[in-house]
Amino acid sequence: MPHSLITIDDVLKNIRVPLDAKKEALVRVAYEMAGKAHRGQKRKSGEEYIQHPLHTALNLAKIGLGARTITAGILHDVPEDTEITLKQIEEKFGKEIAELVDGVTKLGHIRLRGTKEEIYLENLRKMFLAMAQDVRVVLIKLADRLHNMETLDALPENKRRRIALETMEIFAPIANRLGIGEIKARLEDLAFKYLEPKNYELVTKLCKEQYEQRKKQINKVVSELKQELQKEGITVIDTFGRTKHLWSLFQKLKRHDMDINKIYDLAGIRIIVPQLANCYETLGIVHKKYRPLVGRIKDYISLPKPNGYQSIHTTIFGPEGKFLEVQIRTKKMDDEAEFGIAAHWIYTEKKSRIRDFFFRRKGTQSPEVEKEITWIKQLREWQNELGKNDREFMEGLKIDFFKNHIFAFTPLGDIIDLPEESTPIDFAYRVHSEIGDRALSAKVNGRIVPLDYKVKNGEVIEIVTSKEHKNPSRDWLRFVKTSAAKSHIKKFMKREGMI
Repeated sequence: MPHSLITIDDVLKNIRVPLDAKKEALVRVAYEMAGKAHRGQKRKSGEEYIQHPLHTALNLAKIGLGARTITAGILHDVPEDTEITLKQIEEKFGKEIAELVDGVTKLGHIRLRGTKEEIYLENLRKMFLAMAQDVRVVLIKLADRLHNMETLDALPENKRRRIALETMEIFAPIANRLGIGEIKARLEDLAFKYLEPKNYELVTKLCKEQYEQRKKQINKVVSELKQELQKEGITVIDTFGRTKHLWSLFQKLKRHDMDINKIYDLAGIRIIVPQLANCYETLGIVHKKYRPLVGRIKDYISLPKPNGYQSIHTTIFGPEGKFLEVQIRTKKMDDEAEFGIAAHWIYTEKKSRIRDFFFRRKGTQSPEVEKEITWIKQLREWQNELGKNDREFMEGLKIDFFKNHIFAFTPLGDIIDLPEESTPIDFAYRVHSEIGDRALSAKVNGRIVPLDYKVKNGEVIEIVTSKEHKNPSRDWLRFVKTSAAKSHIKKFMKREGMI
């Protein structure tokens, strides 16, 4: 079944950052070139090929990306599938756009020989390298993959399953680490449909039935909360009901014996307010009106998730004793939760800061942006090692970036983001390589723990260091989890002739 047909005007209408006449002209010229280049080409679905780059561009526009990235999105298949060369694109649109197009083209060259694991690691390596060089290349690839997943029905079953598996294992986790909740959830749900069709149908049915039953309760709570907040003088930008995404719901159902009644956040309400202070004021008003469920209040504003997600979550006893989750956040937090790194285009006054970050111009990076995506900085630091096809190193990166993450604190209250099951040595190297190299012992919440202790979320870690000697031990390699720790330990041992 063909996907919905769109035009270049649909793309332009959905651009979140208003374009001036010059930038709009740039996008339209790219469309004209791509339209002529792809003329006569059809996709497996039967639709005109130009629909694919247009949908890719639309996905980029919806998450807040600018004219250059959208232009590259429109052109991303031109050098690969038409007679127009990359050099011609550079002559027409400049080096920056040509490099983005080239980056996406290189990501598309899938290695077809070797074991399944080798192919997977090679594709993963390419994604990491692309992120280290210019994260916009990966954003274009995510937008491209999303439309491909939406039109996957046109392919044979074996290809559908392979693409769905790659989407679930590589593309959705990367979207998650970039904080793009909207694309991550859509990719997961679409992959779920092809990987586990029976469970997909079951969860879709359960979700629909439950939401229909709870719609009346949700509408009642939304109406009552609007009145209460208005009475207290709090401006509400938006309030609406929401349901859990299918793949996320399925993961929770498996943990609760497929009992839908044990899922407290199946249906919920999102409240968008203007200012950070309003979030906490709103939480108090919600709890005054509805009794909260003990232990279900989560403050991701004070302690954001590793991908930058911020919001307050609370579960309340709604009408008829049904649990409802209430999410409270500002408009900025909501945009960043849905659109991740791309939302910075909307909220950074000097757009050059974003470009400076991507092009790594010395001394011009935005500290606000860099703080939220420090793991991309780590990729840059490890870029030489990323170039090596080292299985152990790549497996370490998978743990660093795709495993569930926790937060630990330094004694001064700085937040350190770590993969689950990390140790004090991983923590030490994440703070600074010198602290890791000189680590002697560790304290967690004031008590001494062994160096292979598994750090838990929210713990305060203190590393006791040696002033005289560097102490990395071969034994540390047995229990450290992060690729940074492994890399620094091995470097030390090589310098000392230990390996």
